[in-house]
Amino acid sequence: MDLSNTNLLLASLIWGSIGIGYFIYGKRQQSIVPWIGGLLMIVASYFASSALVMSLICLALMVGVHLLVKQGY
Repeated sequence: MDLSNTNLLLASLIWGSIGIGYFIYGKRQQSIVPWIGGLLMIVASYFASSALVMSLICLALMVGVHLLVKQGY
């Protein structure tokens, strides 16, 4: 991770925070889909090489979690 890139740091902070929210929600509700989605968002915010890639991955994860929860998983 390039710590001199402020866009990457800000995106990592935002998506990591949202991922922690999903993770805690999934753990408290005992629902595996938001729990795994949050964990993947945290990992994506750590390993993504650019803010755009990170944002696209995390948005896709959010849509995936929403659709899976809506279907009853």
